[in-house]
Amino acid sequence: MGGLDVGLRQVVCRHGRVRAVDGVDLEIAAGERVALTGTNGSGKSTLLRAVLGLHRHSAGTIRVGGREAGSSAEWAWRRRACAWIPQKPATGRFPLLGRELLASGGRLGGADRGAAVREAVEAAGRLGVAEVLDRPLDTLSGGQLQRMYLARALGCVAAGAQVLLADEPTAALDFAGQEDAARVLAELPVTLLIVTHDRALAERCDRVLEMAAGRLREVR
Repeated sequence: MGGLDVGLRQVVCRHGRVRAVDGVDLEIAAGERVALTGTNGSGKSTLLRAVLGLHRHSAGTIRVGGREAGSSAEWAWRRRACAWIPQKPATGRFPLLGRELLASGGRLGGADRGAAVREAVEAAGRLGVAEVLDRPLDTLSGGQLQRMYLARALGCVAAGAQVLLADEPTAALDFAGQEDAARVLAELPVTLLIVTHDRALAERCDRVLEMAAGRLREVR
């Protein structure tokens, strides 16, 4: 099993004056699969975005592979090390084609970008969206777009990403699609931190945590 460890110590994130993440401590071992549950607005998405540097944490430390990120070079390394599936995938103001989205994952990855793109395209086939590769993203259904972002993440893993952060990766999928996505995610040789309300996906994880009012507690 591959992956990098992820460590958060007393992390605080704010939305204005509100503490969306309130003194969170979390240690995830390399290769471990962790599900993060909780009600909407409890801070789950903010926590994931803070790991990626998409939301600034105002206190505490965040390490991936034992490394903090401060400089632009360190953030660039982290974004190569971490694949990302957003909660509400964006189509863009000037929408990309499906295959252009998949190719963008290769640009974020490691040395063999060609292999990353090939893996993403093959994953799109396995996930049933090969026929929409040449369509603009804004013409896709929510489920198709979710599958495309999942395929892109698989390409990032092929390119060398060792952590996958996923925010509700099965939310727009039907039951069969949820089962397929859960199986694919659980089989990846990476460290997983997944925000989800999907019980079947949570059950495939090694640990389940619940977030409430910006704080974490272990469920199992």
